[in-house]
Amino acid sequence: MIPRRHILAALALGGVAASGAQAQSDTIKIGVIVPMTGQQASTGRQIDAAIKLWMAQSGGKAGGKKVEILIKDDGGVADTSRRLAQELVVNDKVVALAGFGLTPIALATAPIATQSKTPMVVTAAATSIITEASPYILRTSFTLPQVSVGLAEWAAKNKIRKVVTLVADYGPGNDAEKYFAERFLLNGGTVADKLRTPLRAPDFAPVLQKVRDLAPDALFVFLPSGQGAQFMKQFGERGLDKAGIRLLATGDVTDDDQLADMGDVALGVVTSHHYSAAHPSPMNKKFVADFQAMNKFRPNFMAVGAWDGMRLIFKGLDTTKGAGGDALLAAMKGQIFESPRGSILIDAQSRDIVQDVYIRKVERVNGQLYNVEFDVQKAVKDPGKLK
Repeated sequence: MIPRRHILAALALGGVAASGAQAQSDTIKIGVIVPMTGQQASTGRQIDAAIKLWMAQSGGKAGGKKVEILIKDDGGVADTSRRLAQELVVNDKVVALAGFGLTPIALATAPIATQSKTPMVVTAAATSIITEASPYILRTSFTLPQVSVGLAEWAAKNKIRKVVTLVADYGPGNDAEKYFAERFLLNGGTVADKLRTPLRAPDFAPVLQKVRDLAPDALFVFLPSGQGAQFMKQFGERGLDKAGIRLLATGDVTDDDQLADMGDVALGVVTSHHYSAAHPSPMNKKFVADFQAMNKFRPNFMAVGAWDGMRLIFKGLDTTKGAGGDALLAAMKGQIFESPRGSILIDAQSRDIVQDVYIRKVERVNGQLYNVEFDVQKAVKDPGKLK
């Protein structure tokens, strides 16, 4: 084991070297850590594709310099993420870190961002506390409280009185369960049970049978990106759709990347999220068309988080003329811009995203399944930071 003081010293020296190297070099490096293999591989695929699109559209330059993106596969393992981040900061002298597909990965990397004063843009992970783990973390994805509270409000207004919650048992799932249940109870509803499944290799059949036995009006679900198709298949096999149990979910469950393969069981599912490939703005229509021209799949919320993350970093570098560290962090705080998802703000105090959240229903459009938005909550801050 390398002593911690040696790691800190290497990071400190690496940070100094990085500042000098970036000042003298015509190339700026950004390190992106994502799961390209393993259970969350679809997250890495979406982020990688979105970054390639941004690079093609931007010309790959920021602050008057060429930008090089270093994509690293952590396989969804926190220890690997931490090691890769250290190598990117010390050896590759990156000006920023980005990506981070799961909460444990983002939290494991946070100390390295702090020690090296390297801005770290979280484009995927969604637990509320992430931005509190380091003063150098900013977020362009979303938080689970953001998308859970609005759905609880919608359920209470639409004659849903009794629910069961079902979430993946880790940080974002805990957030989704807590904030949905709190708001639903506040509005006079009943939560019959709170069920959890393991993050890795879950089997939904036993918990779905329990849900059917409890016979709620609706089941509220959060699962990480990539698990939705398996869940929807077992939801249909257990006959919950035919038993009159409505399915309410965060948008991860009806992920645009998998929705086309879910079949009719997904029709009518109501979800709450910050992005849909069907968002009707001209900017999003162009984003989807350009993305699909380069790929054989449609973009999902992971893609838009990464595309916006690159925009955040590049515009920051334009302001600092390529400098990193505290100057880049300051240049990214408070940015307001139009995204394919709608208008977004990076709050200068929390460094977290403020954005519109949409209530959607799965519908068939031109023969394909899409999350069609029918209601919106404007400029939603993370409820987890409002207490």
